[in-house]
Amino acid sequence: MLTELKELKRRNFLLYYLTARDFKVKYRRSVLGILWSVLNPLLMMFVVSAVFSYIFRQDIENFPVYLILGQVVFNFLSESTNLAMNSVLGAAPLIKKVYVPKYIFPFEKVLFSFVNFLISFIAVAIVLIIYQVPLSFTAFLLPLLMLYLFLFCLGIGLLLSSVAVLFRDIIHLYGVIITAWTYLTPIFYPVTALEGTFMRQVMEFNPMFHYVDYMRQIVLYHSVPSLTENLICIGFAVLLLAVGVFAFKKNQDKFILYI
Repeated sequence: MLTELKELKRRNFLLYYLTARDFKVKYRRSVLGILWSVLNPLLMMFVVSAVFSYIFRQDIENFPVYLILGQVVFNFLSESTNLAMNSVLGAAPLIKKVYVPKYIFPFEKVLFSFVNFLISFIAVAIVLIIYQVPLSFTAFLLPLLMLYLFLFCLGIGLLLSSVAVLFRDIIHLYGVIITAWTYLTPIFYPVTALEGTFMRQVMEFNPMFHYVDYMRQIVLYHSVPSLTENLICIGFAVLLLAVGVFAFKKNQDKFILYI
């Protein structure tokens, strides 16, 4: 890991170039450009809120804020892992021509999504202002949550990118997985709706439940997550990162044979 980190530091210019290129490609010929990183979560929040606020109006206070906090967290997972999964395959022409550490490609995609994630907090701020939800000192824990999320998504991205090269069906299968994962995470419904059911126990093994809940605790409910909750969050992040690094290092020498 130390070797890879040193190599990554030496090639930070490449990371900057690839990230800038992705922004240019994503917003090419778009009038609003990067503003879509703010408008997307806002528009989705208004659409979903218009429907579900009537269903859960008695169960969730400040439902639009509750909703957008869950959305921005899960959107980061969805975008970063999907982009990372296809990163090595997408970089095949470059990999065939010159030597580039292959882990840079999934890392850059997660980094690109992380920048989008940061920009989306402008949308969160707008919703907080509209619904007059103040911030407290607990918001200073946001960088810690972002670190947990980044490591977690990087681990999944490394794992998926290595598997996708050898087993292309994962690209189609992951679309189903991420959809199911969305509904298994309390983004637009209260977790209390599952109380007394088997699914409430299953929820404890859903990493995104803990990350979404962490976000809401520090931003919406102004509470400090317990030590146990922090250990669970960092545990999932370290575990997935270790699995992702192991899978990527084990398979990266075979990539040239399959891309």
